[in-house]
Amino acid sequence: FQTMLIIPAIDLKDGHCVRLKQGLMADATVFSEDPGAMAKHWVGKGARRLHLVDLNGAFVGKPKNEEAVKAVVKAIGGAVPVQLGGGIRDLDTVERYLDDGIAYIILGTAAVKTPGFLHDACYAFPGHIMVGLDAKDGKVAVEGWSKVTGHDVLDLAKKFQDLGVEAIIYTDISRDGMMNGVNVKATVDLARELSVPVIASGGIADLKDVKALCEAEGEGIAGAITGRAIYEGTLDFAEAQRLADKIAGENVKKMEGEA
Repeated sequence: FQTMLIIPAIDLKDGHCVRLKQGLMADATVFSEDPGAMAKHWVGKGARRLHLVDLNGAFVGKPKNEEAVKAVVKAIGGAVPVQLGGGIRDLDTVERYLDDGIAYIILGTAAVKTPGFLHDACYAFPGHIMVGLDAKDGKVAVEGWSKVTGHDVLDLAKKFQDLGVEAIIYTDISRDGMMNGVNVKATVDLARELSVPVIASGGIADLKDVKALCEAEGEGIAGAITGRAIYEGTLDFAEAQRLADKIAGENVKKMEGEA
């Protein structure tokens, strides 16, 4: 049992740190003008990884917040790995971000639409590529959630796993940014069928959600991304990570007891 990582999200729009409701660009709340300071804040609270999203990039299909991304990497000085998604559609962009000091690149729409690109990325940069799968009722959604496809989440996830992705970030988009609880069942069902780690995202509201995911962690849920809840204060980040560590410790003891 490894500890489930609680991963703070820093969503970038126009160089600021924001949070959207249900992926709507017009419905953005600015939390900080300084993403670098925000990143430092979470690392100071004990974050072991950060999740960055270039929101403008996700909507236009090319990087738009690269300066802010660099500022984050510089601010934390390699203290923890950073994963980044949003508008990454070609190998040059992947390479540039890895050179900038990003540890993991998250591909979304591009991976669904052009599996050849995902294959090439996994081949060129093994261990650095993750895929974000956004789902609504078990079907995959693309393009900043504006389109729901006919693809079944599990089929696609298995395909990506075979290509060599490092992890799958799974978001139930009916719940994202609404803080009404994470879809634990759908997340666990997916993790159970895959050998690569699944990182849960979307809808984490409080310690109850953290506990529910941690208790299912033996199924392969490696982390949980949280945004709005830690900014609006319904979830205390440091407390959430402490809880995850504690449950992992208890699970280990239980396993040793059974062995």
